[in-house]
Amino acid sequence: MRIKPRQELLDIWSATAKVAFAPVPGAKGKGEWRWGGRDGSNSISDAEQLLCLMLPATEIPQFQLDEPNSTDEDLLKVLRPFGGAIDIPQFLIGLVMDYLDRYTASDGTPIFSGGSYFSALVPGEEPTAEQRELPVVESFAASIPLMLSSLGFIKVFSRSVTRPELRARLEQVEKAASRRLSAAMIGLLRSFSILVFPDDSDYAAALLRTVNQNGEPRRRVIEDLRVSLREVAAGLRDLTFGLTQVEQIEREDMLFECGWSWGVHSNATPVEFPVDLGQQTPGLALDAPYLYFTVVALDAIADLYNDRTRLLRLLDDDQLKLSSALRLRWDLTQRYWSTVASFGTKRWPLEDIPWRTVDGVESDYFSLLVTSIAARHLSGRPNDSDLQRLGEILAELANRSRMTRRPLREDPALQLHSPGVSIEVEGATDFSPRLSWVAADFAPLLLKRAAMVAGLVNRIDLRGDALNLADDLWDHVAQRRTIVDDEPGLWDDPSQVYPLPSGDQRISWHHTVRVVESLVLAARLADDQPLRSEPLLGHALSLLAEADHLYSQELLAGTSESGTPERKRLEAVRQRIRRAREIMPARPGTAVSLLLTALGDLDSLVASRDTTEVF
Repeated sequence: MRIKPRQELLDIWSATAKVAFAPVPGAKGKGEWRWGGRDGSNSISDAEQLLCLMLPATEIPQFQLDEPNSTDEDLLKVLRPFGGAIDIPQFLIGLVMDYLDRYTASDGTPIFSGGSYFSALVPGEEPTAEQRELPVVESFAASIPLMLSSLGFIKVFSRSVTRPELRARLEQVEKAASRRLSAAMIGLLRSFSILVFPDDSDYAAALLRTVNQNGEPRRRVIEDLRVSLREVAAGLRDLTFGLTQVEQIEREDMLFECGWSWGVHSNATPVEFPVDLGQQTPGLALDAPYLYFTVVALDAIADLYNDRTRLLRLLDDDQLKLSSALRLRWDLTQRYWSTVASFGTKRWPLEDIPWRTVDGVESDYFSLLVTSIAARHLSGRPNDSDLQRLGEILAELANRSRMTRRPLREDPALQLHSPGVSIEVEGATDFSPRLSWVAADFAPLLLKRAAMVAGLVNRIDLRGDALNLADDLWDHVAQRRTIVDDEPGLWDDPSQVYPLPSGDQRISWHHTVRVVESLVLAARLADDQPLRSEPLLGHALSLLAEADHLYSQELLAGTSESGTPERKRLEAVRQRIRRAREIMPARPGTAVSLLLTALGDLDSLVASRDTTEVF
């Protein structure tokens, strides 16, 4: 793997400290944190800005900052503007508290507005102030990993805190973070949507055109698809929270989709919760799934039951109930989209690029989103054959997006990167002006999924292919950094690699956090044990048997009773054989290297004894 996640993350932290923090001269750890970037300051962008620091600090053991006595020196060096080892955790907790204050209304209701991430669908128009205040799934989703990382950070840091005033402050931040986490989970519950439509509708025609890759009769495809989705439909039928169409889901003349709308939808009912979280306002979003927001929600929900969340017990009993409800929707949605993506016996619908949504819109970006769902679904039951097909789809998307191929003149594929894919966000009543959500993070998202697939593959050759793709994508993404003080900074400037007009040089925290997420995955992959080669393991076992036998012969020959040099060499042989036996199941290649050295030393002992006997 050519990606160097440690160094790259250190560079990102260093650049973040330069662009987002204005230190007070001569006052260590004192300064002003500058919220906002290219997309202004809003509940999403500011969360992403914090996650660029918090994700590595809580997801990678080598980057931990919550235990001051064990913080690595190179981490302290790049974060020196924030103070020393004891100051840095307090500074980060202060930023979290500032974020919570900024996005909590005067009546205590957490704010999840889209802000400047909303744009007008028609060029020249501007969203109204009321539209920018609309709560959106991306904000719910961004708050979940931020609050979880903050709660975990506080829980670990508090173990080394003795000052009463600091402990009281930590408890205050912990309570506020837990409150926002609960509100975000409820927001996602109220944004989950099921769209049921007749099998003779335009929606059904688009879905059937996508899944029917073998040219089967229409009625047969409908029946087979309904059978494949029978368990999903049964699970969805038992859900509540304002899902008005759920009773029609198992009708023989209906098909359906499930996932997340862009916000709390118009049919959502309030969710009862024992803690007062402020107002649960009526939803305005269209009661239908959006592929983009579905993937965003699925990624966030996965953090609710990862190892760190469970081991640190970051969720209380009431939150565990919310998490269980979200997990059920997560499972059903994963299964639905994975079934549709791989439907049939020959070519997958997902392999028919670009993906077409039921409303007739198609884009390579949507193919990447569906691939993201399929990859995560396979993480529960890794299958190298399926993962190989996903890897080939990602490689094809890299080619089509001109990330691994030279672009044509005025290549339409470059629109994926700038200005991006515009997604109309519709309401239960017509918005004026009509609203759009622009997705321009194709490059870092593709890198993230390639790193994810590489971590799932269990065959050495396939992992090599996946890593090569991830390396090629990283080479592309790394060149798209903006320039800060004549040095590579953060993301994203596609004009660095494409014949595009020079764009906004301000930092996009949305792009940068996607890169950070990719590097966190790469760091986990580097920290894992290498894949084991079964042929190499057999070879190592044969070498071990021979080395053991020859070592026993040397003991029998009395070499251990000989002079000091021979005894030392024989002891070194023993240590190598012991070490090889210990690591062989996980690292047979290293074991082979140790055993070859041991066999060479044993042969030298035999040869020297034979020479002595001759004379």
